[in-house]
Amino acid sequence: MDHWNDYLTEHLAGPRDPAGGDDTVPAPACAAPLDAAQLAAGFVAVIDGLGLIGVDGDDAASFLHNQLTNDVLHLGTGEARLAGYCSPKGRLQASMLAWRSPETVFLLLPRELQASLQKRLSMFVMRAKARLRDAGEGVVTLGVGGAGAEAALREVLGVLPGGPYGKNDSDAGTVIRVADAFGAPRFLWLTTASAARAAIDGLRARLAFGGDQAWALSSIHAGVPLITVKTQDQFVPQMVNFELLGGVNFKKGCYPGQEIVARSQYLGKLKRRTALASIGAQAQAGDEVFADSDPGQPCGMIVNAQPNGNGDGVDVLVELKLAVLDGAAVHLGAPGGPVLRFLTMPYPLDAIEV
Repeated sequence: MDHWNDYLTEHLAGPRDPAGGDDTVPAPACAAPLDAAQLAAGFVAVIDGLGLIGVDGDDAASFLHNQLTNDVLHLGTGEARLAGYCSPKGRLQASMLAWRSPETVFLLLPRELQASLQKRLSMFVMRAKARLRDAGEGVVTLGVGGAGAEAALREVLGVLPGGPYGKNDSDAGTVIRVADAFGAPRFLWLTTASAARAAIDGLRARLAFGGDQAWALSSIHAGVPLITVKTQDQFVPQMVNFELLGGVNFKKGCYPGQEIVARSQYLGKLKRRTALASIGAQAQAGDEVFADSDPGQPCGMIVNAQPNGNGDGVDVLVELKLAVLDGAAVHLGAPGGPVLRFLTMPYPLDAIEV
């Protein structure tokens, strides 16, 4: 199993402090970067860059319901939902995947944001019967996706969630089906080190093996944004297509920034969206982009970026003015910089009915 046991030992040693606050986290030593073709065919990835917050107590769901962009109060135990935490100005401070057990609501988000979000949310608990904790100790998170993923994972776990954002709990851990990529299902499996060790050889025999790069690249091709340190306080949820992905509930009660988020939706002022692109150069979250049609000012910003696995550039989610998607050349970093090649998004960028 080459470096697998060593990696698990390191992974379970506790949370890390990622250097530089980057949203690109090194893969395990035994995992090479994967490309889109490998992801589409089928892959299993050890995910080290995500942290897990547990919120316990009788008021856990109602407390989070009043803090996040999505409905947590009516979140069933057989489902998961995307959610965001916004500033009072309606700008995303964090994006996460939320689900619940009978006793706990869980939030899965970038490890680099976990401590600060946990501390900030704890400030507003007040009299609510809710307690926030680091729930990631002893948990190994595997991501499985691509055409061969469902059959391979079913051999290990048996029953799997039937549709996106369905969830199954068992003695083997928690399995969540998230947004599809490359027309195939993707799954997150949160389990123990012993269960991961028992399953990994069988999965690696059928699927390409990767790390954080593989999972993050699959999320980029699924069109699912992830807010990181470098993009905090930059985007109203709709700018990163969050409501198109079901991450915003416009019928729930108030939460920080709710008025601005709702105004952006109902007054039809949204003129920015997030698109999928490829760049033949290095890029990272927070980099600005410039359009030939108006080179004097940036037209957008990189939301997420990952090496494409081919050694010749990155694939990105980029937030930008809708008008520049009509054909103007868009450049990374400065007018005349590397050109973005736009790819087809897995969902239309039209607003959903709310």
